[in-house]
Amino acid sequence: MLTLYGVARSRASRIIWLCHELDLPFRHVPVIQAYRLADPTADDAPLNTLSPEFLRLSPAGAVPVMDDDGLVLSESLACTLYLAGRAGAPIGPADEAEAALMTQWAFYGATAIEEDALTLLKLHRPGQAQDGADAGIVAEAAERLVRPMTVVENHLAARGHLVGERFTVADLNMAEIIRYAKGYGPLMAQFPAITAWLANCQARPAFEKMWQMRLAEPE
Repeated sequence: MLTLYGVARSRASRIIWLCHELDLPFRHVPVIQAYRLADPTADDAPLNTLSPEFLRLSPAGAVPVMDDDGLVLSESLACTLYLAGRAGAPIGPADEAEAALMTQWAFYGATAIEEDALTLLKLHRPGQAQDGADAGIVAEAAERLVRPMTVVENHLAARGHLVGERFTVADLNMAEIIRYAKGYGPLMAQFPAITAWLANCQARPAFEKMWQMRLAEPE
């Protein structure tokens, strides 16, 4: 059976969501990020990314990690693309061309969008006044996101989905990346196609199952 190490309040959320889309059973081993603990090396600390037993599995000390009957993979996008590729259409690729496009969109999201979107998630507080250095960092991150998100916006406005005109792992991966920026209204207001597409992605039952798991975890 597939074993997933990590927590839903991490990039493991992408793999959890996909497993629910594919009705793929998995064993979940909660591994919390060390930075979230007061003392991750304490004797009574929960299993975390600095625990020796986890570091033996993941020398990088980062979640998620996936063990598929001996194939150990890290990097969430590598995991989702692998699982979707193995499953094939409709969530995965129907042919090599679709597989290439799904990889392309995963790389685009990770390299052109994710870092600045995470900045918005970490520093912006919806509904609260913000000033000082954080406000400037948030504004600059949002400005940098306009160009790559315009690419996604135009593609979705024309086709509805990223690959194959159906919901696929490409949409799932990108939706989890853009979710980080969702709370920044001035940015999202510029992209109605992305906003509608993201709402449809997050209305899927498999996303809701993942999200309920995430909400049940401690913040």
